[in-house]
Amino acid sequence: MTAELNFSTASTEPQHRSSRWNAVIAESYFPLELQFRDPIRFDGRLRRTSLGHVGLSRLTSDPVNYERRRAHIREAREEEYLITLPSVSTVEFRQLGRDVRCDPGGFIIERGDEPYRFMYEKPNDLYVLKVGRKALEERVRQPDRFCARVFDATSGTAGLFATMVEQAQLQSGSLAVAAAETVGRHLLELLGLMIDEASDASTSSVSTVRAAHIARVEKFIRTNLKNPDLSPDLIAESCGISKRYLHDLFKDVNGTVSQQIRDQRLVAARDRLAATPGLAIAEVAYRFGFSDQAQFSRLFKTKFGMTPTDFKSIAT
Repeated sequence: MTAELNFSTASTEPQHRSSRWNAVIAESYFPLELQFRDPIRFDGRLRRTSLGHVGLSRLTSDPVNYERRRAHIREAREEEYLITLPSVSTVEFRQLGRDVRCDPGGFIIERGDEPYRFMYEKPNDLYVLKVGRKALEERVRQPDRFCARVFDATSGTAGLFATMVEQAQLQSGSLAVAAAETVGRHLLELLGLMIDEASDASTSSVSTVRAAHIARVEKFIRTNLKNPDLSPDLIAESCGISKRYLHDLFKDVNGTVSQQIRDQRLVAARDRLAATPGLAIAEVAYRFGFSDQAQFSRLFKTKFGMTPTDFKSIAT
């Protein structure tokens, strides 16, 4: 993630304000084409911090039009997403042929690997999360389905997510590294839970019934990761479906039930290692259903690119 930053155009000469803002935006998110209503008088402030796999920033500025173009995308090294929560005025967003307006109290998800236009015509105050595809896909299945949609964040899980984003930004300066990483993981967990609740047939290529079954199965897996008996048989019985239908469901999400169980356990084990580095690797492996530490280490390295031992040394 990018380093800490606290920038204001107030300390920049008027003739350089637009170019400095453009550079700060590119560094904090990714390159964009910016259009200003009044480049000389433009006023903007951006505070950025890192919460593990999540970059969190607060952006307060006069009206700007931001465009992500094909030329920018060709130079990108990683697929990334922005989750933007406006708190003062409406933003307009266009991507993938969809035009949406997001008022304060809502939020939108933007794909960094597709062109888009993002603008606000009045001064605004935005909270923005930046997340890589890999980290987001661990919590949100097929996240591209939810881009260019407006989510209501005034109540329920989504309201809790929005409140936590605001509080995390306010307290970020006083958080230790381990605490910041934990907050980042919790934000992603809340985002995943909220999107699960908001999913409907219009955002999925599967039928409403199949989508409901998949959501129920995934929730059952998440809440039973520590159960050593977690298996396709137990899942099918507990969710009231046949084992054959269970396996058929996961053809829709390009995977198998066993892969889903294993991947969710690895993510949970990694998060536990980061949150409680004093725990022995063998104990963490056992807690999340891995009876063989060597197998756990091998699977961990395949998924995350490093062994649990290497991960612990970095996390601490």
